[in-house]
Amino acid sequence: MKPVTLLIIGAGGRGSGYATFAAEHPDLAKVVGVAEPRDFYRNRLVEAHNIPSENVFTDWRAAAERERFADAVVITTQDNMHADPAVAFAAKGYHMLLEKPMAPNEADCRRIVAAAVENNIIFAVCHVLRYTAYTQKLKAIIDSGAIGEIVSLQHLEPVGYWHQAHSFVRGNWGNEAKSAPMLLAKSCHDLDWIRYIMDARCLKVSSFGSLFHFRKEHKPAGAADRCMECPVEPDCPYSAKKIYLGMLERGDKGWPVDVLTPDVTPEGITKALRDGPYGRCVYACDNDVVDNQVVNMLFEGGRTASFTMTAFNEAGHRKTRIFGTRGEIYGDGSKITLFDFLTDKTEVIDTEASDASILGGHGGGDYGLMSGFIAAVGDNDPSKILSGPAETLESHLMVFAAERARRENSVVDVP
Repeated sequence: MKPVTLLIIGAGGRGSGYATFAAEHPDLAKVVGVAEPRDFYRNRLVEAHNIPSENVFTDWRAAAERERFADAVVITTQDNMHADPAVAFAAKGYHMLLEKPMAPNEADCRRIVAAAVENNIIFAVCHVLRYTAYTQKLKAIIDSGAIGEIVSLQHLEPVGYWHQAHSFVRGNWGNEAKSAPMLLAKSCHDLDWIRYIMDARCLKVSSFGSLFHFRKEHKPAGAADRCMECPVEPDCPYSAKKIYLGMLERGDKGWPVDVLTPDVTPEGITKALRDGPYGRCVYACDNDVVDNQVVNMLFEGGRTASFTMTAFNEAGHRKTRIFGTRGEIYGDGSKITLFDFLTDKTEVIDTEASDASILGGHGGGDYGLMSGFIAAVGDNDPSKILSGPAETLESHLMVFAAERARRENSVVDVP
């Protein structure tokens, strides 16, 4: 089989990250094109994959005007920039891997799915949690009937105090008008994961959440608007100086440090903190997305699930409890603890998952996603995709319904 050829739209952290699959498996995939407006990130991908100059673009529209020159396109632009390129490349017949969320509104999500279906392309959304060895083992245990029928489920996403500050206060996803609601931007694949595990349609949702802490009124007395010149910075856990320069001192030069500047040196990071958005006080930003949220879900057959997203913890694996008619499961993203009601015995299964965060490739989910997508395209077999158009649209509609429920203080039917 010839390597699957890829066109990367958006060469930032996620785009270049997925592209590394091709570098590690040149027999399976090859990056042959890139569209990226920022010189450094575009040139970095060009050099890493020896992309020919005729396939290098500063704007995705120029790539879309060409006749199809790759088997598949990987779209990893900002959330509100997904819909138009997705529809355009689907019309050209490109198979597609699209970063989650599909789009920040229901209309664009439906438009993307319609384009994928109408053009009969292999389409996958980056719901990486489905693809981890941990999730697949957990799903196999449940499908075996080991805990009987699922009655209810509890799921926790510990975002992490510094991750919240980086991405959802100072960063690209802090302001809803510029990105998307927190539940969509950060947790759409958690609701997707819950739907995958429950294996039933979600009928109704309710939700509560707020921007509890990262607000101007919580700014400490005497604090400056930027961390580098703040007299109270040494006592602030959200100090940008502590977070980013601390990571650099520990030898961490990848995400999130490399988001600040291409110059990942003490001097480069210090300059970025003095001048750029990531050096702002977390109590003096334009952020408005929630920092905590709960969602309650009613599934077919009277089954229920609850989800909690919160910033106020050490970042790490998701935690899940699943309650069945014959047993109970506790999962921490790596180990699965199974208690059997009949024998009163406990079994622990270790899936040896790596770091669950983006730093560790989401516990192997990034690799599993790319492996499945490349195999699906190479074999022309959509069944190797765990997160295709219909499933993804359904779980996105759960998110939109939950956001409506939160805003309206109501119980909302999922369409």
